[in-house]
Amino acid sequence: MFKGSMVAIVTPFSKGKLDEKRYRDLIEFHIKNGTSGIVPCGTTGESATLSYEEHDRVIEIAVEQVRKRVPVIAGTGSNSTDEAIMLTRHAQKVGADASLQVSPYYNRPPQKGLYEHFKAIAESVKIPIILYNIASRTGVNIEPETIAKLARDCKNIVGVKEASGSLDQMSRIKALCPANFELISGDDSLTLPILSIGGIGIISVVANIVPKDVAVLVSEFEKGNIEKAREIHYKLLPLIKAMFIETNPIPVKTAMGLMKMIEPDLRLPMCAMSEANLEILKKALKDYKLI
Repeated sequence: MFKGSMVAIVTPFSKGKLDEKRYRDLIEFHIKNGTSGIVPCGTTGESATLSYEEHDRVIEIAVEQVRKRVPVIAGTGSNSTDEAIMLTRHAQKVGADASLQVSPYYNRPPQKGLYEHFKAIAESVKIPIILYNIASRTGVNIEPETIAKLARDCKNIVGVKEASGSLDQMSRIKALCPANFELISGDDSLTLPILSIGGIGIISVVANIVPKDVAVLVSEFEKGNIEKAREIHYKLLPLIKAMFIETNPIPVKTAMGLMKMIEPDLRLPMCAMSEANLEILKKALKDYKLI
């Protein structure tokens, strides 16, 4: 169900408000260009600064616009278990195909707390759940042993978006978890290496601007065309580096503004790029022939 290039889609704003038309247009752009899943309300979607009403609406629009053509994997995680359950139940109610659950941030629970947190969410809904492991954002790593226990004990915890940056950890997850447990890259620069150890795709930031290239990278690998996949990997690397020159989603929304895809509005505490980094970003976009 979950494979290929799935986009961690931005939330477009106009004058501080959700721009529904641009958002729907972006979803159509992705489906036309081979994106195999839409992931609203993740880190890239600025979920931390959306109100509950906005959060619910962003997911509702994604489900409405996608019309079951590809899966919608709704970001509904929180550092409050009750809040995560509330958001996930809403996503299920409006027709999301799955939930992406980031590990609780700031409060840094122990592994037992992480296990109980995700287990409680899984038991509250029937839709599949994908864990999201990104210690650089949350302050806590979900250890492979904890992931494996959740995969065994909760039938609807079906995969993990891994952004630990550690291929060693990801290999341990593959070794410890059931064979059908899905390993998904959470780091654009590691998509190809993760595919090589058994990953099934990427939840991508850079796909916001080059969806076709990311989709083709994964599909070429799946077809056994390793040299072609490697060629795309190296083509993408400078652009990926530029996407993370400042905190995500500042560079990608700035890039989309320069490409006339959206207004480059960000919500505080996210802010405009520094002039020096903006020049680096522009060069990367020009080199890729995007502007």
